[in-house]
Amino acid sequence: MTRFVNNFKTAMLMGGLMGLFLLVGAQFGQQGLIFALVLGGLGNVFAWFFSDKIALAAMGGQEVTANTPGVAGEVYHLVDELRQRAGLPMPRVFVCPQQAPNAFATGRNPSHSAVAVTEGALNILSLDELRGVMAHELAHIKNRDTLTSCIAATVSGVLAYLAQMSLFFGGGDRRDGNPLMGIVSLLIAVFGAALIKAMISRSREYVADHDGAVIAGSPYGLMGALQKLETYSQRIPMDNPNPAQNNLFIVEPLMGNTLTSMFATHPPMEKRLAALRRQAEEAQASGRPVGAMA
Repeated sequence: MTRFVNNFKTAMLMGGLMGLFLLVGAQFGQQGLIFALVLGGLGNVFAWFFSDKIALAAMGGQEVTANTPGVAGEVYHLVDELRQRAGLPMPRVFVCPQQAPNAFATGRNPSHSAVAVTEGALNILSLDELRGVMAHELAHIKNRDTLTSCIAATVSGVLAYLAQMSLFFGGGDRRDGNPLMGIVSLLIAVFGAALIKAMISRSREYVADHDGAVIAGSPYGLMGALQKLETYSQRIPMDNPNPAQNNLFIVEPLMGNTLTSMFATHPPMEKRLAALRRQAEEAQASGRPVGAMA
């Protein structure tokens, strides 16, 4: 059922991306529509196959392997252990040269997936906390959230671009500006961003927290990690030019962009922690370890 829902959301997002191109193309007549149809089709193909690469490139991710020395190599072996517990193929593992502590997963399916963590996260998280974070990201892969999130980031980027362009081409003080089109573009961007937030659903983070705790065998590492990541992320901004990618991360990153709040897709941290505490209490009451709970 989860797979069907995520596939449906992906289809809706890709249809929305095509609709955006057609809406713009319609302003230029039949030739504009044809051009938009071709461009929208190419955009969907590009989003399907390359949205993960865009996300990793934007973060400056460097791939690590089993032979990578130091902490980065340890992350690879940790992910390998956890993905076996989760019954997943081995994803590619990346470390991003960002001081803002965070992590994300990406890829169109479990066989074409990747997990990434920032250097900032490696600097502040204990091994148990890092275990919880990586298990959370693997849960996103197992639940097939990653393709939906990546394509949502692509569509959100287009919406943000439309909103920003409306500020330049919709101003009444410009001789060639069209105030009405500027307002329409901005309204489309705002409405589309709200729709994307509804499509992504904040519940996916609760599910990934729960399933990540099962994969890790305990919720406590993830709980500690979330508290640290939330605290540090509120002080250290993410060096990422695209705020539309915020939905990919385990915690909402701090970014200096006025459009960022439009794409806030994470539930309140206190509610996530409360859900994990309930999960631990239920496991304790049942006498079974968290890793044994479905």
